[in-house]
Amino acid sequence: MSGTNPLTVSLPTLKALIVDDEEPATIELKYRLQETGWPVQVSVALTATDALKLLRQRDFDVVFLDIQMPGLTGLELAEVLAEFSRPPVVVFVTAYDEYAVRAFELRAADYLLKPVRVERLIETLERVRERRYPAPKAEPPRFQLIDRLPVEKSGRTLLIDLAEVRFAEAHDELVLVKTFDQVYTVRFTMNELEARLPNPPFLRIHRSFIVNLKRVVEIRPYFNGVYLLKVDDKERTELTVSRGHVRSLRSLLGI
Repeated sequence: MSGTNPLTVSLPTLKALIVDDEEPATIELKYRLQETGWPVQVSVALTATDALKLLRQRDFDVVFLDIQMPGLTGLELAEVLAEFSRPPVVVFVTAYDEYAVRAFELRAADYLLKPVRVERLIETLERVRERRYPAPKAEPPRFQLIDRLPVEKSGRTLLIDLAEVRFAEAHDELVLVKTFDQVYTVRFTMNELEARLPNPPFLRIHRSFIVNLKRVVEIRPYFNGVYLLKVDDKERTELTVSRGHVRSLRSLLGI
């Protein structure tokens, strides 16, 4: 069985070390690795001690370890490898199944029973790839910052300068925006609006409030770690700063 696994096209070659005191077993596993179609560069050590010398000299992605070997066993070698600053991925290859629990306690990526099937080995290589070369996490969507805010009033859409905004408030199913003496609605959720507004001067101070810090005229402690902000709208509205947002507020204002 041969062929190229399409998942490996963009992968770097995996550097593998086979450690087994029985040379025919190393030849067999090397052949099976070639049959998978994965790009694997294989080295061989016939004792765990020789393997450790190689591992201290070169960087390997994966080590295929037999367990029962004279001298240092595969389990003992795995314990040593766990102390490396960047340990290789460990896969145990053995004729015995009684060591499986201990193997996974050592964070082995897989535990293969001899003789190893190619299909099973492909699954193992995928696990190695996931550990050694994990896919980058998708970044959350980034909203474009705005310099004027589209707002709704009386069926019309208006664009207002951000400097005119005192605060935004979540009110039932609506998000309201307050200027000096006007109240508008916007089509954004609070989270979307927070992502689009520049920070600073806009800051989320409560699950229901985003405030323009340039429009804050007074700050005072309230109770139980909560603060109140007063903004310079017509009513001198006071907004609650929840305890979870006090630290970011104090940091931005230097208080």
